[in-house]
Amino acid sequence: MDGRVTLRDVAAQAGVSVSTASRALDERLPLSRSAAAERVRAAAADLGYQRDITASSLRRGGSGTIGVLVPRLSDTVMALMFEALYAEAAQLGQFALVSVCGDDPGREPQAAEQLLARRVDGLVLAGSRLDDALTASLRARGVPHVLVLRTDGVSPSAVCDDELGGYLATRHLLDMGHRRIGVLPGPVFASTARGRLAGHRRAMAEAAVAVDEGLVRPSGFGYDAGEAEGRALLAGHPDTTAVFAANDDLALGVMSAARGLGRSVPDDLSVVGYNDTPVATALPVPLTSVRVPFPEVATQALRLLASDAEGPSRAVAVPTLIPRESSRSLA
Repeated sequence: MDGRVTLRDVAAQAGVSVSTASRALDERLPLSRSAAAERVRAAAADLGYQRDITASSLRRGGSGTIGVLVPRLSDTVMALMFEALYAEAAQLGQFALVSVCGDDPGREPQAAEQLLARRVDGLVLAGSRLDDALTASLRARGVPHVLVLRTDGVSPSAVCDDELGGYLATRHLLDMGHRRIGVLPGPVFASTARGRLAGHRRAMAEAAVAVDEGLVRPSGFGYDAGEAEGRALLAGHPDTTAVFAANDDLALGVMSAARGLGRSVPDDLSVVGYNDTPVATALPVPLTSVRVPFPEVATQALRLLASDAEGPSRAVAVPTLIPRESSRSLA
């Protein structure tokens, strides 16, 4: 902590919301003589608050530019999400500017500041962790932002129902007679991984099938992680008849691992992915996947950003299972 007094500190001392404190201290607005505004100004003076020029310029002034922060654009899901945000912003007469930060949380603040320095009207964050220090900092500074596809449980977020998606994928496999179902949920730091795994567990419990924890293998999100974890899973548990992977790249890695071990998809192994990226239909064996409505998520994200919502406001889109040839019945 650097000891800097934040807008959230002022709001807390004055007993008002952050947005109320921001309006009371915005010199461009008519001076409010309300009791709340007087408390805010008194608290700011008492604490020695210095207004964050960058953050306040985001609130009003309208550059017409939205900053989007993603881990990488080589990730198909992130690319699809950015394209959807770009298209939705264009419909609103705005321009979406992207920056990448990788999976290192230490790089996120720098990438965010680079976007803020360009006077964007707000930030859309696609790489948020559950314990993300960046979102806490943005909340404290009063910077408009919204999380997309993932959530930290506090900041406004536009997500797809990951628990429902995980449930649909697993229910599909259970309905086909599979009981030894492996799961690659992705990294434990992501809300998507936790949600999709929770959905898997709910479907298994509903079917009265015990979850073998040896079949649950947290991983990264990429193809290489899918291949490595898929190989370890199938080699260590050869009785596995199906795998649910938390994205299509992981599923592709599992399919490659199965092929290397002499197992055919879907004859010897059923595989279900997630996100329904374009590659799902282009494979020699088209991939069963859970479809995420990226345009709907983008629309909700920008709507939340425009409303300058505070607290855990959430917009939740509904996923859809798309059955294809990669999954088949055991009967």
